[in-house]
This record gives sequence, C-alpha cells and structure tokens, in this order.
Amino acid sequence: MHEKDLKKFILEASRATYASGDESIKKKEFDRSTTITFSAGRYKMHDNYFGGEPYGGREVVFLENKPIWMMVYYGFVHTNFEAKEVYPFLIEALSNSTEDMPYRGPKLFDKGNLRYENILEGELPSFSGTEKIYKDSACVYEARYIGGFVDF
Repeated sequence: MHEKDLKKFILEASRATYASGDESIKKKEFDRSTTITFSAGRYKMHDNYFGGEPYGGREVVFLENKPIWMMVYYGFVHTNFEAKEVYPFLIEALSNSTEDMPYRGPKLFDKGNLRYENILEGELPSFSGTEKIYKDSACVYEARYIGGFVDF
C-alpha cells in the first residue's frame, strides 16, 4: 500500500460521500446512526456517525477488506447560530479538500461572509486537527478529528 494511493482514495471517498451532499447514499441504522460506504478498486471506506447537531463518528478505510486507516470526529454549531446555514457551507468546504489534506477540508475556504479554517497536525500515519467556520469574525462551528493507520 502506498500512502499516495491511500490519500487519493480518501479524497475520492470524501467527495463522493458526505461532501457530495447526496442524501440518497445515507443509510439509517437501527441504533439511530447513519452509515455511508464507498468503494473504489481495492479500497473501501465505511463512515458511521451519530447525531446531526452535535454529531460524532468515525471513518474506516479497508484495503482488500482489512482495516488499515481510521479517523474519529466530533463537531457542533455554536448555540447562537443556525445549523441550516452552517452545514451547507461545511459540505462545500469539505468538497474542496486537497490530496495534501484529504482528512476533512482545505486549510482555508471562503465564500461571502463565511470562512472555513482547518488546522492539521501530523500526516497520514498519525494526525489530528481542528476545523472551524466563522461568520464574519464570530466562530459559529467547530469540530475536532484524530486518526491514522491501524493494524499495520
């Protein structure tokens, strides 16, 4: 497995799943969680999360059905702001992630009076980060994530 191939897959999976905004790919589970899966070639991604506001979940990438990488995440909209305004912008920011930073969104993404910032520490084998959305100068959303290789 090459890290470059895995990063390309993570980016492709991210854009084809939650960041696509396609509600039809989401499967509600008996435990009230939501699952999204994506496969390409020898790789498969399984994303399972709880909630909507706030939310938390995890993504696992499999190579030939063996788990090799995962990320856990938790995020929320601050109480004095509307989630219905924030989450469409988050989806747009996530759809603009790069191969260098496929874990969530790009370092920066601006549109109108909204700004997405992603601060990443580490690399594919072991990383963590924080993403925030600002409306004008007020922080309206934040999430944390951490992940890396598993069962290597």
